[in-house]
Amino acid sequence: MTIQVLGLCGSLRSKSTNRGLLLHAQAHAPDEMKIHIADLLDVPFYNADIAEKPAAVEHLLREFAQADALLLACTEYNYSIAPALKNALDWASREPDNYLLAGKPVAIMGAGGGMGTSRAQYHLRQVCVFLDLQVMTKPELFASAFNDNFDTDGNLQDPKLQEKVVQLLAALKTWHQRLQCIK
Repeated sequence: MTIQVLGLCGSLRSKSTNRGLLLHAQAHAPDEMKIHIADLLDVPFYNADIAEKPAAVEHLLREFAQADALLLACTEYNYSIAPALKNALDWASREPDNYLLAGKPVAIMGAGGGMGTSRAQYHLRQVCVFLDLQVMTKPELFASAFNDNFDTDGNLQDPKLQEKVVQLLAALKTWHQRLQCIK
């Protein structure tokens, strides 16, 4: 059985280093894993007053429904989660009984300055706990976005980080399998 993983990037920039992490993951997914990267660019901010979900939201919710696991690339904005990523989770969480998120395995990684998204990842883990997502605790992946780890287009270049992404994916595959045995 192929594990369908939905990748979500907190940054909307086309040359985002977090998108670069996801693209590397997509290209190097282990056997029996396929990674699809969601496009969050046209997803409006969640608003309970919106009576009919916009097409971009309906599309995103279908992607959540088809995913067996999530891979979150968490950039850091002002010591916290980027709005695009939080917004995607907010839309999905509003579905009845949280059925799109509850119990789903999650891996988190991120590239940023200073502490490499550690503060944002901490906040994201808190959100995931409330949403009943099953976040892997290890390995952790924090990458500096401001050195030679990435090229000017945001592509991951550092061999050590490339290997860490591959290790994270292997752990996500194992985590997914372990959670399936519990069900």
